[in-house]
Amino acid sequence: MSENLTINAEARSDMGKGASRRLRHAGLVPGIIYGADKEPEMITVRHNELAHALEDEAFYSSILTVDVGGNSQQVVLKDLQRHPAKPFIMHMDLLRISQKTAIKMQVPLHFINEETAPGVKAGGTSSHNMTEVEISCLPADLPEYIEVDCGGLEIGDSIHLSEISLPTGVEIPALALGEDHDSAVVTILASRASKSDEGEEGGEAVEGGEEAASED
Repeated sequence: MSENLTINAEARSDMGKGASRRLRHAGLVPGIIYGADKEPEMITVRHNELAHALEDEAFYSSILTVDVGGNSQQVVLKDLQRHPAKPFIMHMDLLRISQKTAIKMQVPLHFINEETAPGVKAGGTSSHNMTEVEISCLPADLPEYIEVDCGGLEIGDSIHLSEISLPTGVEIPALALGEDHDSAVVTILASRASKSDEGEEGGEAVEGGEEAASED
């Protein structure tokens, strides 16, 4: 299960682009808390504190405690807007959670045992087709990340969504949509060098065959 992290926030009443611009100039990030059949709350968070928290990968897929003027509630990060050209966070959306209601979240994939995979040892390379996956679970079952064990992969082998070992209580919604959505997560590809070697070996075999035919 993911760890619990805290956000210190303040309530805000100013709305609109002008108000948001003034907040950003003051080093604050505007945000909103919504969900759980309650009224949305407009908040601000100090930019430096939020930027520091976002350096931790767990922040994106953890249950967060947001403290708004002494009132604490549990949320998850649902959306984060960044400036397209500058290292600034423009806005954040936080979703309230209920321990009895399943949530959908994007969680990172951690690929393990790649270096020891037979296909990599043979000269292949590991190609990550995904770096995160959408899961569904109760908040108490929310994992910080999901491991993908590549230890048994040969060159040409792949691991699909349906082959990932999921924690108890965790599902991948895409799999309920049919086999077409059972995407490959990681594949061991043959390197150019190994392909070139195979081609040379095949060429030598053909040349030998031609010589034998001419001798006959």
